[in-house]
Amino acid sequence: MFHRRFLGAFALCATLLSGVPAMARDYLQCVPFARAESGVDIRGNAKTWWAQAAGAYERGQEPRKGAVMAFASTSGMPLGHVAVVKKVVSDREILIDHANWSPIGGRRGQIERNVRVVDVSAAGDWSSVRVWYAPIGDLGLRANPVQGFIYADGDAKPDHRFGGGEPKWAANDWKPGNGLDLVVASLR
Repeated sequence: MFHRRFLGAFALCATLLSGVPAMARDYLQCVPFARAESGVDIRGNAKTWWAQAAGAYERGQEPRKGAVMAFASTSGMPLGHVAVVKKVVSDREILIDHANWSPIGGRRGQIERNVRVVDVSAAGDWSSVRVWYAPIGDLGLRANPVQGFIYADGDAKPDHRFGGGEPKWAANDWKPGNGLDLVVASLR
């Protein structure tokens, strides 16, 4: 019994010291996905992208195809979130591609394409949105604060390895830990 407790405590300490949350190793995060899909070359947690983009990329409150939508940090989303605008449907609706939003088939870290997002801000300025959430088959119940949109410029080139289709780690046979760490490392 002591041996099991010791090993459990040791594993937890090693995980905490590594600087990577235990669950983060087993699935795709939004940041490497958005960076590869958009060509916006920013590193670090999603909540830092808006500030990091200042002076390096054009930023604004208007959704444009290919822009990165930067979600603010909240208690439910402490590291923020980033997604790539796929299509502007109307002045209050867009489609995005993103990773690690909805658990699909009981698994986190899934890539979702052509996801519906609706501007629910009172001013119509994209400062608050509701995002399609697969487990309920509808827009999510909470409004999510958005910092704005980061526009890729001439210096940042999209990574076309994905060709608009499903990336290789989104194949049906993917399982947590099935080489994902190598794929994610290659995007850094």
